Amino acid sequence: MTQWLDPVEQRAWQAIVALMTRIPGALDTRLQRESGLTHFEFRVLSLLSEEAGHRLQLSDLAHKANASLSRLSHVVSKLERLGWARRDTTAGRRGVYAVLTDEGFEKVVEAAPGYVDAVRRLVLDGLTEKQTAHMAVLGENLSDRLNRILVEDGD
Repeated sequence: MTQWLDPVEQRAWQAIVALMTRIPGALDTRLQRESGLTHFEFRVLSLLSEEAGHRLQLSDLAHKANASLSRLSHVVSKLERLGWARRDTTAGRRGVYAVLTDEGFEKVVEAAPGYVDAVRRLVLDGLTEKQTAHMAVLGENLSDRLNRILVEDGD
């Protein structure tokens, strides 16, 4: 038997849906206009830029980017064509790595200020420090739970 959402749960869910649908589009629009990147492409470049040696095994990168390996592979192929990333293997280690090129690092550095400005304007400027900290905890808890459920379900 389905347990329907009570009014508070419904309100919380509607707020999450609004955020999930509106924020990615707004970030995509800004990044496309200013840097020629989608939000996901920026995320991939950004994650690589934060790693030692600017490299990460594709499976680990997919996990960090919350993406399927096939979606990530498609985007890495596009980034390779643009000269912003390359694939690499390491002798004695399993798997293929995505490596950020110098041009890719320049691209993420160029795009980052506009991205951060958009994140602040769209989300963080409307919150107090305490609300931001609370949102971080809620987001991490929800993300951890989602990851566990997806692993359990084999997704």
